[in-house]
Amino acid sequence: MTGIDLANGIVGAVFGVIFATLFQQPLQNAWFRVRRRSATRVRSLTYREDGAPTSTWATFSIGPLHTPALLVEGDGEQAIAPESVRVQVLDGEVVLPEEMAPWRAEIAAAEEPTQEQALDQVRPEASGGTHGRIWNGPRYAVEGVEISRTPLEEHAEVRLRLRPTDYFTFLASQQLDRRLPDGTTPRGRYLDPDRPLDAPAFLQCSFGVNVAVVTADHLLVVSRRADTVRSGPGLWGSSVNEGLSRHIDSAGRNAPDLHDVARRGMREELSLEPHEYTLTMLAFVLDVDQRQWSAHFTASLTGLTGDALRSRISRGVADRWEHQSIDYVPFRPADVTDYLLRPDRIRRWAPVTPALFHLALVHAHGRGAVERAEARAVRRLPQGQGA
Repeated sequence: MTGIDLANGIVGAVFGVIFATLFQQPLQNAWFRVRRRSATRVRSLTYREDGAPTSTWATFSIGPLHTPALLVEGDGEQAIAPESVRVQVLDGEVVLPEEMAPWRAEIAAAEEPTQEQALDQVRPEASGGTHGRIWNGPRYAVEGVEISRTPLEEHAEVRLRLRPTDYFTFLASQQLDRRLPDGTTPRGRYLDPDRPLDAPAFLQCSFGVNVAVVTADHLLVVSRRADTVRSGPGLWGSSVNEGLSRHIDSAGRNAPDLHDVARRGMREELSLEPHEYTLTMLAFVLDVDQRQWSAHFTASLTGLTGDALRSRISRGVADRWEHQSIDYVPFRPADVTDYLLRPDRIRRWAPVTPALFHLALVHAHGRGAVERAEARAVRRLPQGQGA
């Protein structure tokens, strides 16, 4: 090593010590600030601006398609076994609060037929004036839904507690934003948006089943509700929708069986018999806006194609009046998602239907494939619409 090399080495070492002394701590501080800002940005994705954690009770949405459907149990991948659902009917009918009781009396006075009109009564859901007056059918109100897990497999166990009620009480309870004498509303007085599962039974006078039907040639059946039905007139909805009826679904003193209710809907709305399909329960869902509960099913036809089902329906169905048209959509994630997001559909869905079709897709195709198709569909939307 020459003298020049030694001198250069000494000078380099001195400058290295000086650089480390002057700049090491500022560089560490700058790196710490970058990491802290990155962590803050990540946290901002999971926390609201006020610093409070985002609730896990978020309602179902796909891009710009927002619904009031809350998936209480079920993700589509794992079926809910029939033996895992226990339905209990409690004694004592639902009683409206004193300040809401006059609302039911108004409905009864307007809708109950006279003796001469009794022969012209219609089914409970019919309305609109063209089919006569509404029949006050016996129904069920939801006292509570309790979810637990089996000890080893962690499969879902659901306990559904019901109380007797009737259709007029249901109509009165649907007036959630009507002013009470003190200026409040039933929604404001009795419901907490941060505790969506806590609600009195008199505000939950509806439980039904919704079925996504898929034909043997892989077409999803999508029904449009008639303009004359009371609930969701003209909206596009599930293949089959059926409400629990105390008169029909409770033989003797037995509690209703939700799978049997779904089979009744399949028979009455599409003229399908149990041996023609496989039926799978996917979820329990709550429409938090109207406080209506639903059990979601998917049904795969074992032999009937779309054309065969059209031909079957053309020969007559028991409840033809409930639907005014039917679409058949290829049962693939991309096709169904594009259909859900169509400009002429996106604001015309019954509240729990998009969640039903999503779960049916997940059950058939897997969560990953469905979520990728949904993400691509949202990205393809015109600028601004996918926000």
